[in-house]
Amino acid sequence: MVCSIASAHCLPSPDGRYIATLFPTLINVRSVQSWEPIHVVRLPQDFIGPFLFFQWSPSSRLLLVASFDQVRVFSALDANYHATIRNPVAPHLKPTHIDFGASDTEICVMASFGVKFTVFDLSSSKATEIGSPKFFSSTAVRRGFSFRPQSKHLAILTRTAGKDMISIHAFPSRELQRSWAPETIDAQGLLWSTDGRWLVAWESSALGHKVVFYTPDGNLFKTWSGPVNPTHEEKDFALGASVKTVQFSPDARLLAIGDHSRSLSIVDMTSTMEMLRLRHPNNLVPQGTLQIWQERIGISHGPTMHTFIRASQAVSPPPRPHEAAEQLSGCATIAFDLSSNLIATRIEDFPSTVWIWDVQAAVLRAVLLFHGSVSTLSWHPRVRETLLIRCEGDHYNSVVFVWDPLSEGPQSVDFSQQLSGFKAVGKWHASWLGLDASTPLSVFFSDTQNYVLASLADSDRDSLPWINPRNPQDGDGPSRAESPLELVPATADEADEADALHTGDDGDIVMEDTYGYKR
Repeated sequence: MVCSIASAHCLPSPDGRYIATLFPTLINVRSVQSWEPIHVVRLPQDFIGPFLFFQWSPSSRLLLVASFDQVRVFSALDANYHATIRNPVAPHLKPTHIDFGASDTEICVMASFGVKFTVFDLSSSKATEIGSPKFFSSTAVRRGFSFRPQSKHLAILTRTAGKDMISIHAFPSRELQRSWAPETIDAQGLLWSTDGRWLVAWESSALGHKVVFYTPDGNLFKTWSGPVNPTHEEKDFALGASVKTVQFSPDARLLAIGDHSRSLSIVDMTSTMEMLRLRHPNNLVPQGTLQIWQERIGISHGPTMHTFIRASQAVSPPPRPHEAAEQLSGCATIAFDLSSNLIATRIEDFPSTVWIWDVQAAVLRAVLLFHGSVSTLSWHPRVRETLLIRCEGDHYNSVVFVWDPLSEGPQSVDFSQQLSGFKAVGKWHASWLGLDASTPLSVFFSDTQNYVLASLADSDRDSLPWINPRNPQDGDGPSRAESPLELVPATADEADEADALHTGDDGDIVMEDTYGYKR
């Protein structure tokens, strides 16, 4: 495991096989399976922080590191690959978004103030510039462009002279294929369906319920204008704030549309017709198919204990505090699980409650009541019906929760006992380790000083995804009893490990700010 006070950048690869940690002068890449450092990338002397972005490529082969004036791409496993982009934005601007595009050889850069969106092609050393992107802030930029699955076409939303435009750009040249003015006044985002058959854009919440469906070539197919059969409470929905969140299911059969009410619309993409309206109730009554779990927090001299009891009588979810700085409403989070059968939601009216719906049965399957506000919901990328939950508050420092339909309520995973000071330092992050479904569930945790991998395996029956450094298979010491949660602590200092390895800087691809190709 890694310990460092000098870096807050530590990420698992998308396939879950590697952990990369960025230090001021190097990147350390460690294998999860062998738990050995397999590659160290020494950063060039002219490439100094602060570092703004650190990302894995979609294939888990490359690593991107960006500062204000440089973007560097390194191979995670090979010292012979190194690409450089100098001055990706104008000197008086700063990048608000830098990440890989639809492939490993494509880098997307968004400039501040919406000046331009640039796509760099590392294989050809060319760049395509798209002016006046509508969304350019770090919090909203992802709503402004989308890559089509399989064909990798880029759809981007721009705004010039007060008018929205959608343009489609081919891969890999990013040549403009078509552009048009959408049937919106103030579009708030666009999104390709997960099968690439549909491109949807949605209207501003102040202008009514409106989601527009386009075919891949940009032809208007249909417009969704709100719930089909609104309830008495929703009879004036046309006068209120509308679409807030849009999300496709992994199999592309369903589209979930959340608005500023307590309801969620499910659209059947086979017919593009609304098939279901899910309403978050004020009162929860336990039934045979509905599980209601209430959190109990035990505070003692040791670590805080989080347990859950199943409600046996009617209960109401705790509302948003009246002293909150801003009174919000509507569906804030929509997340489909891998099977597309379950949806997890969080609404602003009840920020500490997680709602889990069974779409096929059209019923509320479980409700999880926490004491703190829920900040993130994440289904496992390769295991069905397994949810990772993180909450905000002092009682939830370095604690996450895992839920599945067969568990007796959410199970807490507390990383504090593996950390110095028994709590996370600075900002901390927790996510699934994206290993395949044949390996035990594993969670990745990191703060500014440590990262920890936790396996949720039953130690008596399942093998760990990694070799425990305190008990390697060569018999170098006894195994510690730590079941069912196996936590792997820190080993050696990364800087010391780096000195034992050698990397090269040959094979650079340098891209200056004068390009041979612009659009």
